[in-house]
Amino acid sequence: MALQYFDRLETRDPASRDRALLKALREAVDTLGRRKAWRGRLKGIDAKALKTRADLAAIPVLRKADLKDRQTAEPPFGGLAQPAGPGVARLFASPGPVYEPEGAGDDWWGMARALHAAGFRRGDIVLNTFSYNLTPGGFIFDSGARALGCPVIPAGPSDKATQVELMAQFRPAAYAGTPDFLKILLDAWQEADRGAAPIRKALVSGAALPASLREHLEGRGVAVRQAYATADLGAIAHETGLVDGTTLPGMVVTEGLILEIVRPGSDQPVPDGEVGEIVVTRLDPVYPLIRFGTGDLSAILPEPSPCGRTNLRIRGWMGRADQRTKVKGMFVDPAQVEAVVRRHPGIARARLVVTRDNEQDVMSLHIEAADGSAGFTDAVAASLAEITRLKGRVVVARAGTLPNDGKVIADDRPV
Repeated sequence: MALQYFDRLETRDPASRDRALLKALREAVDTLGRRKAWRGRLKGIDAKALKTRADLAAIPVLRKADLKDRQTAEPPFGGLAQPAGPGVARLFASPGPVYEPEGAGDDWWGMARALHAAGFRRGDIVLNTFSYNLTPGGFIFDSGARALGCPVIPAGPSDKATQVELMAQFRPAAYAGTPDFLKILLDAWQEADRGAAPIRKALVSGAALPASLREHLEGRGVAVRQAYATADLGAIAHETGLVDGTTLPGMVVTEGLILEIVRPGSDQPVPDGEVGEIVVTRLDPVYPLIRFGTGDLSAILPEPSPCGRTNLRIRGWMGRADQRTKVKGMFVDPAQVEAVVRRHPGIARARLVVTRDNEQDVMSLHIEAADGSAGFTDAVAASLAEITRLKGRVVVARAGTLPNDGKVIADDRPV
């Protein structure tokens, strides 16, 4: 049996995909560089020089805190979009607060691919339990399902009794929501003695899906897949499966996006397999975001998916990259650790560890470096003190021994 794909874009040659994405990037940078909102961020960037993914490192990452500051200075979208501009359909306010527009048209958030990979098909009734209240979550999944021809029950996170009654009336075959809420609904259905639950497939997001919970849900007859999405970007990546229903490791990146993994606090990509911050470029005319730092951690899997989709794969959500912490009353940021590393090219990797000793905060910068001499470590320690305004010792580690978990700052102080 042939695998079913959303369209031919999912199986195209990776080099062809990159050529198309980079061509679109060059055109976008050339256009946006003339706009006031982007002029400073793209200053000195030659659009014609953006020929490979590596060239993107010349463009500074736009992180969530930067976006919020821009929106505060120039509400509501920091000049990156116009609330009454052409093609704008809805306006949202997410916690933070951070404000997002939604463009008009089918599946503007790009979620249909993930739903299709999860087995959603035309005519499947979808129980959508993501919130429709001010935040875009409910609409992200709603628009993707309707683009596939799936009728949607806009249930939102209503109480379980209401959800069970909706399930009894409409018999939804598919579910969109958090994985833990799906278990709550299945338990409530069973407690109500309604017979076999109608839900047989689910696309979950917004919360962790431990292996034990996946096994429990699939043991109850629900094929479960995960999607990774944000309110700023919509669908970013999703799980896929083989024809026999086996869930494959990792998540395939959504078509049309440029995804990078960078060292937290920096603009620099890390090698494939190394954990870092997810940075995404989405070249949408309504709300373009170039090198947007999600604040989430992941790593690129080096091999393409066995399912036949040829886009990049990531390991999935692996935690948050926001590691700013307070030491002796002063904040230390991953960007400051990156500044130390840049000052000393002999450092391959670095990890600042914060502990307590004799009721005082203690900083130790663990580095992988070929030079372990006292002169080198003293110079690094001096840079650390100058940049952070805090003293810390420098510990030289063997190459490859620092944990590959994306942490630039590890706060190991007892709670």
